[in-house]
Amino acid sequence: MSRKFLLLWAMMPMLTLVSCRTHYEVAGFQRSRILVDNRYDAVSDTHVAEFLKPYKHMVDSVMEPVVGQSAKFMKAQRPEGLLTNLLADILVWAAKDYQEQVDFSIYNMGGVRADLPKGTITYGDVLDIAPFENKIAFTTLSGADVLELFEQIASVGGEGVSHGVCLVISKDQNKYRLVSATVNGEPVDPLRDYRVATIDYLLGGTDKMSVFKKGRNVNSPQDSSNNTRFIIMNYFREQQKQGNIVDAEIEGRITIK
Repeated sequence: MSRKFLLLWAMMPMLTLVSCRTHYEVAGFQRSRILVDNRYDAVSDTHVAEFLKPYKHMVDSVMEPVVGQSAKFMKAQRPEGLLTNLLADILVWAAKDYQEQVDFSIYNMGGVRADLPKGTITYGDVLDIAPFENKIAFTTLSGADVLELFEQIASVGGEGVSHGVCLVISKDQNKYRLVSATVNGEPVDPLRDYRVATIDYLLGGTDKMSVFKKGRNVNSPQDSSNNTRFIIMNYFREQQKQGNIVDAEIEGRITIK
């Protein structure tokens, strides 16, 4: 029995039902919580281990293949994080495979579900980071919409933005406000269009980035090969093929005054 199953089972409430012919009413309610932690690893159950052995082999064969190397431990964090920087840059890198030329990309913090370890990176590591069915997507926003997008990003303290984006945010009584924004060294022009790479989940205006609903000329391929985890793995494999170790830096893409 897995830890996850044990925890879910232990937290299920116990109901006491009283019957009067076909009518039921709740007469009582009880619940308990059993903490499932590493204490259960102290003594291994050889029978369970033997039962799980063939399944573990199958899972390991999928999760353990190496896709590349990481120069350092990386995590997603606000206002700017190593991992969110990397993931946003990977979307820009992937744009060429879709015949797209983008001005910048956005990768939401909520889509990053694990840290990237230092050293050898496996398929399982990437799957932990991007477990959802989110797929790469491209959309066009006017400069005015881009400023609105950056204001929405500023309001939550930051999201993943690609290299070339520079946002300055002020903080006053726990409220964030956009002070200035540039893309590739130039102030955002409200009168021109910008091509943006992101994930299809955000196109619906989720994660408080409602401006994405204004996007035009959307390119959102839905085949599973376009899932972000496969794009991330392709990037790592390409870097490994070239003899490169994947790295990222804090560059001042988003700063809080």
